[in-house]
Amino acid sequence: MKQRRFKQVDVFTAVPYLGNPLAVVLDGTGLSTDDMQHFTDWTNLSEATFVLPPSRADADYQVRIFCPGRELPFAGHPTLGTCHAWLEAGGIPSKSDCVVQECGVGLVNIRRDGERLAFAAPPLIKSGPLAEADVALLARGLGIARADIVDHAWCDNGPNWRGLVLRSAEQVLALQPDAEVLAGLDFGVVGPYEKADNGCAFEVRAFFPGNNGLAEDPVTGSLNAALAQWLIGAGIAPTQYIASQGTAMGRRGRVHVVKDGDDIWIGGGAVTCIDGTVTL
Repeated sequence: MKQRRFKQVDVFTAVPYLGNPLAVVLDGTGLSTDDMQHFTDWTNLSEATFVLPPSRADADYQVRIFCPGRELPFAGHPTLGTCHAWLEAGGIPSKSDCVVQECGVGLVNIRRDGERLAFAAPPLIKSGPLAEADVALLARGLGIARADIVDHAWCDNGPNWRGLVLRSAEQVLALQPDAEVLAGLDFGVVGPYEKADNGCAFEVRAFFPGNNGLAEDPVTGSLNAALAQWLIGAGIAPTQYIASQGTAMGRRGRVHVVKDGDDIWIGGGAVTCIDGTVTL
């Protein structure tokens, strides 16, 4: 074991402790997959990342992304949080207009947008409507009528998200999922605000397998990226909007979505809450 540079970053917020926390080990060299997974599980956070030298000349750094129990090829809040930590630690990108991250899905471009960072949404691995049996199961597990689900689709961009649209943001906030019925599923639920004082067009909630069968993620970049590709493509969402997430958990996450040409950019703030070293 040795002392390694470490940061804990709060993502999709400009206010510490109101976003989604991320553990970032800025030097992951020499660590095995088991080492990384064990440390991730120990942090009790939704994700931890480990920065490595890039294996490709066109990348600025490589990152491995872990959540409890498994490694992920891509995740959104770890992408922005790792980039924030890397830049703050003195990382210098090779391009003036963006940082290039290497991860399990390949190369991901990250650009600086004022005080925010934004990543280009990776291509969907799986899209199209869900099987009706899946929709019925989700409705039962969420305690809502099947008719309350106005649209649905696969939103798989690494994490195996299933996406549901409800009639309103208020319905989304009122959900009380049944962990026993929905155990083992990754799914996200989105509903529109009719008139929002918070400036947000949608409320989003994300659920994934957890220690008690089901856990909720405070703010989820990968899900919001896939939702944006689906909703904008289907004409359900405008080409630029802000999504709120984490409200039901006492957080105040804000995800900024912009379609620019063929790319959809997913942006948010990031703040460092812990800066030091970790023994690994």
